[in-house]
Amino acid sequence: MTTRRDWVLGMTIASAMRLLARSAFASEGADTSAADTSADSSTSDDPLETSPLVYITPIKSDGGESRCKAEIWFSHHDGDVFVVTPPDAWRAEAVGKGLNRARMWVGDFGLWQRADGAFRQAPELMATASIESDPEVHAVVLSAMGEKYAASGWSRWGQAFKDGLVDGSRVMIRYVIDA
Repeated sequence: MTTRRDWVLGMTIASAMRLLARSAFASEGADTSAADTSADSSTSDDPLETSPLVYITPIKSDGGESRCKAEIWFSHHDGDVFVVTPPDAWRAEAVGKGLNRARMWVGDFGLWQRADGAFRQAPELMATASIESDPEVHAVVLSAMGEKYAASGWSRWGQAFKDGLVDGSRVMIRYVIDA
């Protein structure tokens, strides 16, 4: 059975292949005379704007990382990172238990269990987590996620995220990134 993670990984690889092919063809016909120096507004050096995944682990009360980590879809909105997850997922339970500190790595290294720690070489952020309950924020974040993951399975998961936030089978977590 194909899982959501398999789907995300496959769509990420397919998207990367299209981008590589596009850049290869673009460079073949590119005019390097610098006649056009306008920047493409869709490109960004910020990994939170370009990465399809973040890897998150709660920080335990003793300051150590939780054994559990996960790669997860996210939205970067107004400087914060948002994820949608079941309320019984460890990242949501940690917030409910007052363990609101989290470490995250930004990048795509596949399933964290198979990544052999490669995600630890990615940009690392510390953040404070809270449950986001504002329906207006939910709508904005879900809309952004819909655009971001349109080619990666949003048609399958988007409605479940939206319905889950209404019926309580999912929660939205806001991660405020440390300055």
